[in-house]
Amino acid sequence: MLILSLSVLEPAVILPTIWRYLQILEAPPYFLGLGLSAFSLSGLLTGPLFGFWSDRWKTTKSIILFSNLFEIVGVGAGAGSSIFGFLTQSTRPEERAGIFAAIMACRQVGLLVGPAFNLFLRLCDFKLGPFVVNKYTAPGIFMCLLWVLLQFVVLAMYWDLPPIASEDEAVILEMKQEEDDEEEVPLMQSNEDLSHTYRAVSCHQLETSALSDTQPDHEATAASNPFKNFSASREFLREEVVVLLTAQFITLFNQTALETMVTPLTQRYFSFGELSNSLMYSLCGVEVILGFFFVRWLSSKVADRVVLAAGLVICCTACIWSLVFLCDPRGGYGWELTTFIIAVFLQLLGLPFVAVSQVSLFSKVTDEKTQGFSQGVRRSVGGLATILGPLWAGGLTDNLYIMLGVMLALLILITVMAALSYERLTEPRAVQCAQSSDSGG
Repeated sequence: MLILSLSVLEPAVILPTIWRYLQILEAPPYFLGLGLSAFSLSGLLTGPLFGFWSDRWKTTKSIILFSNLFEIVGVGAGAGSSIFGFLTQSTRPEERAGIFAAIMACRQVGLLVGPAFNLFLRLCDFKLGPFVVNKYTAPGIFMCLLWVLLQFVVLAMYWDLPPIASEDEAVILEMKQEEDDEEEVPLMQSNEDLSHTYRAVSCHQLETSALSDTQPDHEATAASNPFKNFSASREFLREEVVVLLTAQFITLFNQTALETMVTPLTQRYFSFGELSNSLMYSLCGVEVILGFFFVRWLSSKVADRVVLAAGLVICCTACIWSLVFLCDPRGGYGWELTTFIIAVFLQLLGLPFVAVSQVSLFSKVTDEKTQGFSQGVRRSVGGLATILGPLWAGGLTDNLYIMLGVMLALLILITVMAALSYERLTEPRAVQCAQSSDSGG
């Protein structure tokens, strides 16, 4: 959780001051987008690589330590895919959404605490050897020290755990145990005992058990190398996976575009400086954290796809509100500030719904044995979005109608896609067994 929190803390510390710093350098507005996009470039490239590494050799700790070295020198890394793969392989599907929500809420502590650090970082004005430390350079030096400290924390307090047995594997072990005890079972059993034994095995589990009995060597080989029979096209070009990856891209594209837009907007209309922006980001962090804990509770009551649908509706509402009230603000300072606060509130409200549901669903519709690599692909898609989003918004800070109009069109697109694929946005095993029982009944 500390690692993920620091990954969010870093941009949160730097965002409040980066716009003013670029203005001092007399950089054009699109340089803001370039600067923010640079945060995601290395994660885009290294996420799948680190994910493959963790799936193949099960050494998440080594990956984290190696990844943090890149963070220390300031080029970032992609260990998040290994961490999410580890979480998927260490949790049950029914509890996964709640755990992901809690983890993501802890990540957002960085968004809350990061701007608070600027309250004292903006007071820095001294030299550290040949380096000038002021309110613009202090955030980078501060983050470097935090990443160094984290290396020692990981060495002392983190260790790898073996993945939990999947439901199929647990049933197979139970069936083998029953076969071993077969001689002790009486020749005559009651109907109740027979029906209980039959119901304990699902359609998919029977198929898996048969394969394990007839091909033990192949199973052992697959266990040692989860990528032996892996096909990227078969894994990622399925309808439900494409929908979830598209949701990942569009929501992060819109989120980072709005993050890029917000500081120039607050400066132009409300004369916000570093302190005001830092306080605003801290309040945003509070809302997002509360939102993730609400989604954690909600995910125990309703299915992931219901949470996803609710999040997409909220995001569409937020974008429509922004189009109506932010592109051509009128009505005086008080009304303009109120409409801006509502727009930010709605945008942040929808984020936890979409973020948690699409991560949880993605972990369920892709193979658990290759979750590190799959999560790396998912995060690379998100990384591409967080590169393009700031670039898109950075060049259109003076033309909000085009910027927000395209964002709304993308949201409508993913909402329609999710609606058309709604029945497939669930665990494949549950669907297959339900279809088998319907046809058999």
